[in-house]
This record gives sequence, structure tokens and C-alpha cells, in this order.
Amino acid sequence: MSFAVPAGVRPIRDAVHAFMTERVEPAEPVLHAGGPAAAAAMDELRAEAKKEGLWALGHPRELGGGGLPFLDYVYVNEAQGRSEYGQLALGTFTLQDSLMLHEHASPEQRERYLEPLVRGDIWPSFAMTEPSVSSSDPTQIRTAAVLDGGEWVINGHKWFTTGASRAAYTTVMCRTEPDAPPHRAFSMILVPTDTPGYTIVRETPVLGLDGAHCEVRYEDVRVPAANLLGQRGHGFVIAQKRLGPGRIFHCMRWLGQAQRAFDLMCRRLHERSAFGEPLANKQLMRQHVFDSATEIQAARLLTLQAAEAIDAGSDARVEIGVIKVVGARMLHNVIDRAIQVYGAAGLTPDTPLERMYRHARAGRIYDGPDEVHIDSVGRRILSVYAAGGNWEFGLR
Repeated sequence: MSFAVPAGVRPIRDAVHAFMTERVEPAEPVLHAGGPAAAAAMDELRAEAKKEGLWALGHPRELGGGGLPFLDYVYVNEAQGRSEYGQLALGTFTLQDSLMLHEHASPEQRERYLEPLVRGDIWPSFAMTEPSVSSSDPTQIRTAAVLDGGEWVINGHKWFTTGASRAAYTTVMCRTEPDAPPHRAFSMILVPTDTPGYTIVRETPVLGLDGAHCEVRYEDVRVPAANLLGQRGHGFVIAQKRLGPGRIFHCMRWLGQAQRAFDLMCRRLHERSAFGEPLANKQLMRQHVFDSATEIQAARLLTLQAAEAIDAGSDARVEIGVIKVVGARMLHNVIDRAIQVYGAAGLTPDTPLERMYRHARAGRIYDGPDEVHIDSVGRRILSVYAAGGNWEFGLR
């Protein structure tokens, strides 16, 4: 068993790392500012990524992507994850939606949405969360769709529909089978964002950051019956297949964020002195280095294990639940220590840490709060013992 970056992956990983550190990270001040200058800078980065063969590396090869397996993609995605703009510049921000459409879309849906999605010509969005119910229990979703002749009529209220303000369409999870059991009561419907009745109420800032997290109302929104994604009543099945890989994609990118924060912290310890000696000579500062190094490596190995399980054909529900919690906590802790080392400067935009810190805190909530994943993993492990077995870590 080897934990090194595989020889076949090293060249593409090194190329992505160079692209991130030499082009994307230096462009962050312009990208943060938004407006026409930011859009032009991103267009230039995307064009360069395509020219250099770094575009859509995780997408299936038959869709025009790089076709990297999950395990190989960990090594690439952790380099890409160094900046929040990495997945935008390299065309992987659509990967969850591309994989979902690749498996469930009709030929017409593939032509209209999937192909331009992989090319980066359009932006997707996904609507599941609602402000009026606890989203940790999606069986409470109230947005409903009914068939009226050859059209679905959708009414409801969603929020945190990320990217809706620039998206070509939204995949909406809504109740279509009111008399069915809870996990068979929902379907996915593709709704173009220019459909009458689709109204963006606001873009909701998250800890002061504008991330195009939109609140949207659906008022008698009519779309063709053919806009149903997959089968009626299979919304939960499709959602789980989408969210599982999405959670591990987050964890991959968090490794890159943690590495960047770790680098900043360790360099700062050598650059600054206090009470007659470098901070690097202080035992408490070395504790920050030790704790961060161990947490990053533990999260990294858990991420690799989850990716390996997915590549082997497993749904990896336990592995993904574990790394989603451990990865989010790790990222928060590492960035927090780096800020502590920087002192007052760490609280300012003079370093990327204060912005990274706010993103890290949100990671413990989106795609399922820690508590839900902890409960689910504990329940699954205990069910093995309830059936008379035991949890063999070396055999998972």
C-alpha cells in the first residue's frame, strides 16, 4: 500500500497546482471584487485551462472531460481546492450536476443541458432546501408539483439555491406523489430559470460573503412533463446519488484549503519574532503545527479511503459521512490556528485566512449538518452489531 501521489497522476496534479498558485491565487483580489473586471479575469482563466488540457478533469471522458477516477481525482482536487475559484476556473463546479444528468437525463435533456454544462457554456443550480422546514429532514419539503395536461405546475419556496442568479436552469426537488411513502413522494424536475413564475427573491449573504445563494419562489411555474428527471417518485434516490459524490468533492477541496492555511502558518512562524526569538521556537506554536499536521493527514487518508470505496462500486455511505464531518472540522481548526498565529493580521483581508475561515464554518452545515451525518454513521455501524456481526475496519 502506498500513500504517495501515483506516478500517472503526478504530472496533471503538478500542472493544476502550478495553475492555482501562479494564476488563480494571484487573481483573487480582482475576483473577490466582482463586476466586469472579475468576469473578464475568470473568462481568461477558463480559456487558459482549456488550452492547457486542465478543463473538467473529473467529468467522464465520454462527456468531454478528463475521466479521472475518484481516487485519482482526490490528488488533483486537493490542489484545485486551494482557492474557492479553482473549480470555476477549471470547469469542475458542474461535476455533481453533470454526473446526475449523465445517469438520469433523457436524450433531449442531455442535449439541452448536459453537453453545454460540461463545456462550461451554462451554469446549473439545485433546489432542495426550504426556509420553512428543517432541511436535515427533507421528507418535510413542501414545494409541490402537479400534472396539468402535459405540464408540471410547481408551487413552493426554496432558498440556498446556489448559482440560481446566473444559472440556465434549476433542478427542483418537489412533492409529486402526495399519497406515497415519504421517501417515494418526491421527484426531480428541470426548470429553466427564465420560466414565468420563477422569481429570485434575493441573494442571501453567508457570513458576509456573497456567493449567489438565492431564495426563489415558484408561483404556478409551468414546464413540460418531459422535464421530469428520471422516474416519478425517485427524487430521494437521485438526490442521494448526487449528494454523496458532492460531499467527497467538498472534502477533496478542503484538503487544498487546509494545506494553504498550513503553509501560511508555518511560514509566519519563521518570519515573526517575539520576546527575543522566532515564533517557531515557541512550544505552544509547535503545538499548532503538530495538531494541524495530524488532522490534515488523518482527513486526507479518510478521503482517499472514501474515494477508493466509490471506485470499487460501493455507495460508501459510512465513509462519506465520516469524512464530511471530520473534513469540515479539520478545515475549521487548521484555519483557526493559522489566524491565531497571524494575530490581528489574520482577521483582515491582508491574508486569505479570514475569508477561508468564513467558508470553513459554513462547511459544517451545507450538504447535511454534522449532527445528521454523525447520527447516520452511528446508526449504520450499530445495525451491524444488531444483526450479530461486528465492524471490521480492515475489511471495509
